[in-house]
Amino acid sequence: MWRNYKKKEKKKPLFEVEGVKVKKKPDLVNELDRIFSLFIRYRDTMPNGYFQCISCGKIKPFNKADCGHYINRQHMSTRFDEMNCNAQCSHCNRFMEGNIQDYRRRLVAKYGERNVLLLEAKKNVSKQFSDFQLEKLITHYKEEAKKLKEAKGL
Repeated sequence: MWRNYKKKEKKKPLFEVEGVKVKKKPDLVNELDRIFSLFIRYRDTMPNGYFQCISCGKIKPFNKADCGHYINRQHMSTRFDEMNCNAQCSHCNRFMEGNIQDYRRRLVAKYGERNVLLLEAKKNVSKQFSDFQLEKLITHYKEEAKKLKEAKGL
C-alpha cells in the first residue's frame, strides 16, 4: 500500500511559476540601504570631491566616506531619515562606534538642538515599511543620487 503512495509536488507560488522575480522585503531594505547611503555621501560631498566627516571634522576624499547613522540602523523610524544620516569617515564610523559625542555636537550645530531632540525621540516610534514604500524610496533616492553625482561631477 505504501508503494502506491505518490509524492505530492511542491507547489510554487504563481510568480515563481511564471518566471516573474519578486523582491522580498530584506532584499528591498538592503537595496535601499545601498542607494540611500550613496545619496547621503553625494549630498555631503563638496564639488571638489572631498567631504568633511560629521564626527571628527577631517576633510577626506569621497572614497573614504561612509553613511554614518547618528541613531543606529536597527531603528527603522530613523534608518532612512536624512537628518539622522551624514557622511562620516570610515575610521569614525567603523572603529570609533560612530564617535557619537562629536557626531551629536556637530549635528546640533547643523540642525539645532530642538531638531536633534526630536530625532532622538523619533527612534522610539515603531515603523514598518511596506514593499511598495520601499520600492518608491529606492526609485526616489536613485534619481536624487544620479542628480547629485552629475551636479558635483563625481
